[in-house]
Amino acid sequence: MLLKNDRISEIVDGKRVIVKKPELLAPAGNLEKLKIAVHYGADAVFIGGQEYSLRANADNFTVEEIREGVEFANRYGAKVYVTANIYAHNENIPGVDDYLRALEDAGVHGIIVADPLIIETARRVAPKLEVHLSTQQSLSNWKAVQFWKEEGLERVVLAREVSAEEIRQIKEKVDIEIEAFIHGAMCSAYSGRCVLSNHMTARDSNRGGCCQSCRWDYDLYQLADGREIPLFAEGDAPFAMSAKDLNLIRAIPAMIELGVDSLKIEGRMKSIHYVATVVSVYRKVIDAYCADPDHFTIHEEWVRELDKCANRETASSFFEGFPDYTNHMYGTHSRKTTHEFAGLVLDYDRKTGIATVQQRNHFKPGDEVEFFGPEIENFTQVIEKIWDENGHELDAARHPLQIVKFKVKRPLFPYNMMRKEN
Repeated sequence: MLLKNDRISEIVDGKRVIVKKPELLAPAGNLEKLKIAVHYGADAVFIGGQEYSLRANADNFTVEEIREGVEFANRYGAKVYVTANIYAHNENIPGVDDYLRALEDAGVHGIIVADPLIIETARRVAPKLEVHLSTQQSLSNWKAVQFWKEEGLERVVLAREVSAEEIRQIKEKVDIEIEAFIHGAMCSAYSGRCVLSNHMTARDSNRGGCCQSCRWDYDLYQLADGREIPLFAEGDAPFAMSAKDLNLIRAIPAMIELGVDSLKIEGRMKSIHYVATVVSVYRKVIDAYCADPDHFTIHEEWVRELDKCANRETASSFFEGFPDYTNHMYGTHSRKTTHEFAGLVLDYDRKTGIATVQQRNHFKPGDEVEFFGPEIENFTQVIEKIWDENGHELDAARHPLQIVKFKVKRPLFPYNMMRKEN
């Protein structure tokens, strides 16, 4: 049974189409990533301010940058949500009121929170802000979701550990917006409730200090008669508690049919190449399924496209049921990215066919590169000659952020990207 506000599809001209199209929500660790995410098709982005966010190592946004990001997103009809999802201690209380008022004044559409302190404060001092409950609250049953709905929240972010069947039950029983993760890192702890970083680096993982201690390499020892006996032989691969990344590209049709309101990509610390690649792929999948769900198929080139920015093995994790040991990486089990980000297109002269590109990784004449972007079909070509901004020929683009020019056989647009195969 679907709730009255959750009609998923209808018949149009004899064909079923999806009328409840989910929001595609992308990460943005800084202003450049925000613009890239929106340009490549995100309906909304989530960002972190310089306070009260769980990604202290991201660039994060000043209030002025948040305002600029909101203005940019508004021009494209996109929304901006700000994470304020730390578990606050007494020392974090001063300043909460002023910070939330500043977010409301900047035009932020909503905040993602975990601590009742911040929820209560937002309701009191910044009532125009939508309040979304963070995955840090580990919501995995409909009764808990019902509780937070009765507290007045507009949306809940489900725990990464919920299955498709549990999502179905929650949507059937509670009329509230549901946000669920579809792609990105998984945590070895329960939706991020971890204190490894606290113990090993004196950084509070639940106040933005997580350093991913679970992904470190560990030796294992057995204590016997006061002696440490190594359990690994010399040369053995070290042990790590490293979960495979989540990848639900093949489950997007199921999530849409379940009525999930927002499909979330993890990764505020990731590069603009990662953001652009993942957002563009899921944009294509969502749009294609919603246009003709009964004849939809997953194109394998979409799957391969995600591999071009993947640096870990991936799995469906909890979506299809409780995962087993194959959802974790042990020892040296990892994946090398098939491609590396080489350059960001700044301009293209249609008369001369010369592109202006900002270097992001070393490339040189003779390299075969691939261009991609929302306005073009992916294509490859071999670079012939490279010039600097003053017209001097170069043997390579070797300096970070160097501006170079070279001929490209097809038209390009600003924010298109260039990569090369490893």
